[in-house]
Amino acid sequence: MKIFFTGGGSGGHIYPIVAIIRELRAIYPVKDLEIAYVGPKDRFAEAVLRNEQVAIKTIAAGKIRRYIDPLAVLQNVIDVAVKIPVGFLQSFFYLFLGNPDLLFSKGGYGSYPVALAARALGVPLFLQESDIAPGMVSRKVASYAVEIFASFPKTEELPQKKTIVAGNPIRQDAFNGRLEAANKLFNLSGRRKVILVLGGSQGAQRVNDKVLDILPELLKEYEIIHQTGQKNIDAVLKEAKAIMTKDQELYYRAYGFLTDKTIAPAYAAADLVVSRAGSGSIFEIAANKLPSILIPLPEAAQNHQVKNAYAYARAGAAIVMEENNFTSNFLMAKIKDILNDPQKMAAMSDAAGQFARPRAAHVIAEYLLNYLTR
Repeated sequence: MKIFFTGGGSGGHIYPIVAIIRELRAIYPVKDLEIAYVGPKDRFAEAVLRNEQVAIKTIAAGKIRRYIDPLAVLQNVIDVAVKIPVGFLQSFFYLFLGNPDLLFSKGGYGSYPVALAARALGVPLFLQESDIAPGMVSRKVASYAVEIFASFPKTEELPQKKTIVAGNPIRQDAFNGRLEAANKLFNLSGRRKVILVLGGSQGAQRVNDKVLDILPELLKEYEIIHQTGQKNIDAVLKEAKAIMTKDQELYYRAYGFLTDKTIAPAYAAADLVVSRAGSGSIFEIAANKLPSILIPLPEAAQNHQVKNAYAYARAGAAIVMEENNFTSNFLMAKIKDILNDPQKMAAMSDAAGQFARPRAAHVIAEYLLNYLTR
């Protein structure tokens, strides 16, 4: 049995694929299951997938830039005229030789040539859409997908007759942390409430800046675990050190990126999460039943982070702060408003748990295997 995966290459695309692969292998004997990934060259994706012993086949991939300037127009022409056709031929070659029983697409521009090749070769295509507002590629390939697994109820612009609301696939590692282990790992005092700040797999400089603005004030009452983004860690640590007192340094932990081994303990330790509004982050926060403040990335395609955030907030699990009113003082006020109100924290925690679909990866894996063995 052969299953090929494809996706755009960011953490938001790769981690759901990893979650499904782990569930497939848990259900089905590894020796009888061949798994490969076809997508654009990406060091992050390659590192994560190699760790899962997944064969990787790279292709050229192009995307359409919606902003207009001379360089973007030139890049669009090159991508449409050269990269996408080349990527299609490469994908066709890999799928023809590999002869997979199905292709599972996570969407994103890198998946488009692979999905086209699957259609040309008659390979059944399954699609997973994380966001409430699907990207361009998901909208284009949805018409010839066998089934579509949506994360959010009422996902926009997808054919409802073949759409299954399964939730966003998340790794089991993301919600099985233990508080005792977390206190030891992060050297936490255990005497203060803990705020976990997440900027997404690439970090979020504007979120970092606002947190740093109020860091001395936060550290008077709370402990902070701060994922800054790998490229931002040195600058954040330098600025934090300049504004904290020696005593406050005991309550601040900054990391470029929280790995499989550290993300679950971080959630286990947290009382509140401040995060961007990517679907992966939302569903991990929900699975851990944590109150959250979501700051959607305004530049996200189709405004999907804003829509994700409000869909989740309507359940009562989060507060949304859009960047046009995202000030340091407002953030501080909202943090205190939640953490100083046990009833509000309990209500948000309960709402998060009701929204969560922690078995999404297992449900999807079972569905794919049932399709292939029926």
